[in-house]
Amino acid sequence: MNSPLKVAVLGCGSVGSQVVRLLGEQADDLAARVGARVELAGVAVRRLDAPREVDVPDGLLTTDAAALVARPDIDLVIEVIGGIEPARSLILSALENGASVVTANKALLAEDGATLFEAAEKAGRDLYYEAAVAGAIPILRPLRESLAGDKVTRVLGIVNGTTNFILDKMESTGAGFADALEEAQALGYAEADPTADVEGFDAAAKAAILASLAFHTRVTAADVHREGIADVSAADVRSAKEMGSVVKLLAIAELVPGAQGEEPAVSVRVHPAMIPRSHPLASVRGAYNAVFVESEAAGQLMFYGPGAGGAPTASAVLGDLVTVARNHRQGTRGVGESAYADRALLSMGETRTRYHVAIDVDDRAGVLAAVALAFADHGVSIQTVRQEGRGNDAQLVVVSHEATDAALAATVEQLRDMDIVREVTSVMRVEGTEE
Repeated sequence: MNSPLKVAVLGCGSVGSQVVRLLGEQADDLAARVGARVELAGVAVRRLDAPREVDVPDGLLTTDAAALVARPDIDLVIEVIGGIEPARSLILSALENGASVVTANKALLAEDGATLFEAAEKAGRDLYYEAAVAGAIPILRPLRESLAGDKVTRVLGIVNGTTNFILDKMESTGAGFADALEEAQALGYAEADPTADVEGFDAAAKAAILASLAFHTRVTAADVHREGIADVSAADVRSAKEMGSVVKLLAIAELVPGAQGEEPAVSVRVHPAMIPRSHPLASVRGAYNAVFVESEAAGQLMFYGPGAGGAPTASAVLGDLVTVARNHRQGTRGVGESAYADRALLSMGETRTRYHVAIDVDDRAGVLAAVALAFADHGVSIQTVRQEGRGNDAQLVVVSHEATDAALAATVEQLRDMDIVREVTSVMRVEGTEE
């Protein structure tokens, strides 16, 4: 057996503690898979006396993370602190000092991944990050390696378990958003401050990472159109059910064909949408995640499983650790950043989509024609219309054919200004094949 490889772990929370546990429990198996023993050399924490889910061996805890990653004997660094700083500085220091890095930090990769990849390239070291998206679900490695000889055209995913739990609860019980969120918090599926999840920030970071890998183009979280689920109502969910659909918060990255003679562009967005019950993602329940990939040669692929949690995420971290450790022992590197395509990024207004619009209107002759004319004014074709009478007023539910999001948004604004329209009560995008 070769000389042992020294590993430093940054962070010992729900994920870090599971990483430490697995390093100890699976030491012999890891050694057999790597070809050398993998030894825990230090664990950086904020407080030495904080309660932890695992017993860290004596002498390995430290509050000086900077000194730990700068040690010349450290071969591999696992970063599970999260956030931008000090994680970025620590990863850069680790690479500069000759260590390869495994991270689960989606926010940092989505904000400043280019800096990290360039540092890894310069240092001749690995930067792996499977755990940054969808927990234990192996999705990044297939995009980076298994599909490297194919052309990915679309990635559609449920990549946030908190929002999926909330929407699933609204669909199954008829509860409103606030009540479903309260239950998610009581069960530990949502944080006390759920903003990152329910406003779509978490999903947007993951969408940026997925799009970067799928389309060989640098995409940051700032490039992703983002909408959360706080405005999704019980009425929206009921309306979706009447259409044979469900509401999901989707991360969508797609390659959009250009005009004749122009290169394809990339569209990346996160928003709630109605999808048909026949779509594979419609059956994803509770806090589970799933990613649906479409490519030219392989066709349609589905990746499903637990998208968060200490043990599932630690599983992805250890998978990367084995690969990086093998590379380190053999003096090689794995696949680095692939951004050669450098495709243009479409704005949300340029992206083609469909709308479901619920409108309270006066119940009198000519209303439907006036509403249809508003859609026509912006070049938007109507697929279906459903009308329900309510005394002196009525509700129209309109589903459009595909059009640019800008045209659809302008249509909704025109509807809101019409005298016959009392209120546009709901606007939601529709994904899936048009019937």
